[in-house]
Amino acid sequence: MPAKKAAQQPARKPPKRTTAPRDAIALLKADHREVEGWFAQFEKAKATGRKQELADKICNALKTHTTIEEEIFYPAFFEATENKELHHEAEIEHEGAKRLIAEIEGSDAADDYFDARVTVLSELIKHHVNEEEQPGGMFAEARESDMDLRELGQQLKLRKAELMKRSGEAEPARRGMISKLLRSRAK
Repeated sequence: MPAKKAAQQPARKPPKRTTAPRDAIALLKADHREVEGWFAQFEKAKATGRKQELADKICNALKTHTTIEEEIFYPAFFEATENKELHHEAEIEHEGAKRLIAEIEGSDAADDYFDARVTVLSELIKHHVNEEEQPGGMFAEARESDMDLRELGQQLKLRKAELMKRSGEAEPARRGMISKLLRSRAK
């Protein structure tokens, strides 16, 4: 009898390969989850250094994410669906996020308004993500369209890698500027 039970169990699925092509929506949702995690860590962080580190990660990730959406995903979505309302709302939400990101990057964790800026950015991003991911939202409508989500996913992945490489090269210079600014304020 025990041998029969073992034979009835479904075969285990092989583990997912990380190199397998992902569709555009899966890639964008993975970005959303990553940033949500960093926002949650920021809320719990006490040390200004940790807050600064998390804010830097959040801002860099969001700049990359908004760029790939605006350059690749949103135009393809608009072309396939002609849904002006969802497209334009997403673009405007990005504009608001970019303004806050610039303010966060122009300050540091010791600034009195730093936490408030990151909190408001978090709330804006939560709203934006909900708008994209909800039933009837942009991602649902994209899945129902004739968009080639696998091909778009590849394009997004390549562009994201390019942008991350660029931001990684610029990051040490930015940190140096922040350090100089903090030293000059301390004088």
